[in-house]
Amino acid sequence: MSKTRYNLDLVFANIFFGANFSFYVSLTRNYLDFQQIFMLQVLSGAIFFIPFALFSKQSFRIRWRDAGNILVVTMLIVYGWMYMLLWGSSYTSPIDASTISTLGPAFTLITAHVMNRHMKVSWVRMTGVALALAGAAVLLFDEGPVLVRGSEGYGNALVLVAVVAIAVNTVIIKPSLERLGTLVVMGWYYIIGLAITAPFFWRYVARTDFFHLPLNGQAELLYILIFGTVLPMYLLYRGTEKLTSVHTALYRYIQPVAATVLALVRHQERIDRTNVISWILIFGGIVLVIIGYETNLFRRRASAPATHRAPAPPAAPRSRKRP
Repeated sequence: MSKTRYNLDLVFANIFFGANFSFYVSLTRNYLDFQQIFMLQVLSGAIFFIPFALFSKQSFRIRWRDAGNILVVTMLIVYGWMYMLLWGSSYTSPIDASTISTLGPAFTLITAHVMNRHMKVSWVRMTGVALALAGAAVLLFDEGPVLVRGSEGYGNALVLVAVVAIAVNTVIIKPSLERLGTLVVMGWYYIIGLAITAPFFWRYVARTDFFHLPLNGQAELLYILIFGTVLPMYLLYRGTEKLTSVHTALYRYIQPVAATVLALVRHQERIDRTNVISWILIFGGIVLVIIGYETNLFRRRASAPATHRAPAPPAAPRSRKRP
């Protein structure tokens, strides 16, 4: 039951993240600059998570290694993921952005391989990564071989940077999550995140009257801040804390489903031939990456020495016959 709970955490986190793409595009094209939404996301996360870091006993157990991990993760999440994802979404479409997000499993497994020297490189995984990147290239260079600033391909490239950042982040932060707990880690990186963003982006929020937004704009912004930032981030890290990086990576396939359905319902996008080709390449590539990972894991377990075998029970004493 506990494993089911954490799997459901990852399922709902990715549903909420997938819906974000539609609202990002709507808000950045109609009502707000992406810098305003970015600063509000950091602020909403800080308001919710910082108290857990300040008033938890686990904070006194932070080591220098944990502090270094949290600092790196803060940069990856705040600027590598949040900022780049919003910037890219202001140029691209919800379907394209969510399709590129499916590259997360490939980059997660690559990062896990780099950090785990026991994982051997196989041609199956390398072929899978090549196919997945080819699928991303179809979206990036659909309008031409050069990425023009402001084009959809340019936005897709920014989303790709965000995908790499979140994939690397879930691997790096896992040891600190297991030692300190989800809420404490998130509290500390929002403390750092607020410190490195407020001096540069607070002016975007201070000069904007959000109450003059239309009702649908306020609803979309409220969704992004609560159901698109605070809640799914907590669910993502709680699931990452208890499950493997592979689980975290594979559940990202839920995002394009949620994003595509919502974008089609809201008439924001149509599926064309480019989307279909990129889906086939990316999903085919990820399947090969997973097969290669599972094959390598099976071989490692099969070749591992049986050092934990249970000792054989002592033989029963023979009874002596009396004369």
